[in-house]
Order: sequence, then C-alpha cells, then structure tokens
Amino acid sequence: MTTNSPNSIMKKLHLFILALCVVALFQGCDNKSSGTANGASQKKLRLAFVANTADEYWAIVHLGCDYATRLLGDVDLDFRFPAEHTAKAQQEILSDLVAGGVDGIAISPIDAENQTDFLNHIAAKTLLVCADSDAEKSKRTCYIGTDNVAAGKQAAELLKAALSQGGKIILFVGYPNAQNTKDRIQGIQNELAGSNIQIVDTLADDHKSPIGQKNAEDALAKYPDLAGMVGIYGYHGPAILTAVRSAGKAGQVKIVCFDEDSDTLAGIAAGDIYGTVVQKPLKIGWQVIVSMDKYLRGDKTQLADGKILTSSRVLTKDDVAFFQEERKTMLLKLQGQPP
Repeated sequence: MTTNSPNSIMKKLHLFILALCVVALFQGCDNKSSGTANGASQKKLRLAFVANTADEYWAIVHLGCDYATRLLGDVDLDFRFPAEHTAKAQQEILSDLVAGGVDGIAISPIDAENQTDFLNHIAAKTLLVCADSDAEKSKRTCYIGTDNVAAGKQAAELLKAALSQGGKIILFVGYPNAQNTKDRIQGIQNELAGSNIQIVDTLADDHKSPIGQKNAEDALAKYPDLAGMVGIYGYHGPAILTAVRSAGKAGQVKIVCFDEDSDTLAGIAAGDIYGTVVQKPLKIGWQVIVSMDKYLRGDKTQLADGKILTSSRVLTKDDVAFFQEERKTMLLKLQGQPP
C-alpha cells in the first residue's frame, strides 16, 4: 500500500485550500456584482491603472485587475505602462486619462515627493488612488498595497539569518524617491539596528536592469569583503545574481531581494539567492478595482481608512518549490485554464 508523507499531505491540503480561497474570493465578488452586470440602468465605470514599469510583477497586478473587471461586469479597464521610467511620462498618461473622462485612476507614483502637486490636480478632477507605492502628502483618496516597512523588516530578518556572523551589505534601488523604496529601506534599517550587519552603500539605477547589474558588478569589485546584497525591486534579484555568478561568488555573497520574478525563484531553488520577500500582486490588482468600483457606486466605507494594506511573505530554498507550484495553479485558474 502506498502512503503519503506528512509533507506531501500538507502540500496537497494547502493547494486545495488555496483553490477554495481563490474561488471564494472571486466568486464572492461575482455573486455580489451579478445584478450590477445585468442591470440596464447601471452605468459602466471607466477605471484606469498606471503602473511604473512593465515586468512580471506588474503583469500579475494587471491579471488581478482584469479578473476583477470580468467578474464585476460593470467596469472598463485601461491599464497603462509608461513608455519611459519617468514621473513626466506618468503625468502625461494621467492628463490623457482625465481628458478622456475616466471615472477613477490608480497609480504607483515614481517620485511621490515631486509629483504631489500634479497628483493633487488630478485628485480634484477624478477619484485618485495610489497602489503599490504611496504619495502620502497628496490628496489621493487611499493607498492600496503592501505594508512596505513590514516587508523591509522581513528582508532584514532574511539577512540576519543568512549572515549570522554579520558583515557589509549594499542596497540596490530603482526609483530612490518612490515611497515604497523609502519604506522598505526604513524597515531594513530599523530591523538591522544594533546588529553586526552594516549597510555600506545604496546604489540607484533609475529602474534600469542593465544599470542595476553594472552597479552590482562595480560593488563586488569595490568591496571584496562584501557579505550581502539586497535588491529592493523585482528585477534586482536576476541582475544581482548575474553579477555574483560572473564574479564567481555565488553562494558566498548572500542575496536577498523582493518579488517573484521567475529567475529569482530559480536562483533560490539553485541556492544562489538566499531568499526573497514576495507581495500579493494579484490581490492588489483585484482590490484596487473592486474598491474603486464600490466607492464610486456609493459605498464610501471602501476607501475610508486611507490605507488598505496587503501582507507579504518570505521565501527561501525550503519552500520555493511549493510556492512555484501554488503560483502556477492560481494563475492558471484565474486565466481560465486547467492546472
């Protein structure tokens, strides 16, 4: 007789629970909105989402938005990626959307500090929500996304586990003025305070992976005793990994990063990346569209708290294979394909 190990049983149980959660989450939305979709008098809302770049993370956010849109049945979605990684490019998109009469916009601001006045101008004309990264000083109605200070603390916990003897580390960032960058760094600094891990530099690359990789190569040459490298954005994991492998220091220099880029997950499985902090991009996309839809239809409690925070989790070699299986199952389910 064949018996299943406790690990195998737990993994199957988790996948079953995951499937139920996906169905419950999205069918619940579907049931509540079925009358809306069929109601002849219900206005169809035009909602927009402006990302800060195009990558795997944002593709999953987009999928969450699309799924919510299909289930609600009363929303037209306009998901935009800026052609250039600049605040100006985002602002041109916002102006175009407002001119087109959009009912609400969600944005991940590239440079919150310097975009505040412009965001206030947009907020005076339409519902404005920040997602993924906030602009707290603006008149946006709400922020929906990860608690990035908490996520930064999780990254620091990974560092402390990887570097029990301490050492020098460098942080790699994309948009240095983005609020999620600042919050993650704050979380890392808070958690590392009093430890024997020292941040010796922070290198920015304007959200350009080749520059990020070059920064990592230069850092390895400048600091031969470097113990760890932390990538704050999703593309940093693969960029840093390439540099570390080229220098022949894979496994020696500990890498901690963010998000679930496929190359990052493969690097963890290979043992060359110690761990990553993953967000819930699917949930963020879904939450943004559902909350904006309900708010604009009269339920002002949806965005009343000013922040809707989603959780994050850490992945190491111990659980990355299960996460990859879990992720594949969920994405196929939401795309309507058999797992």
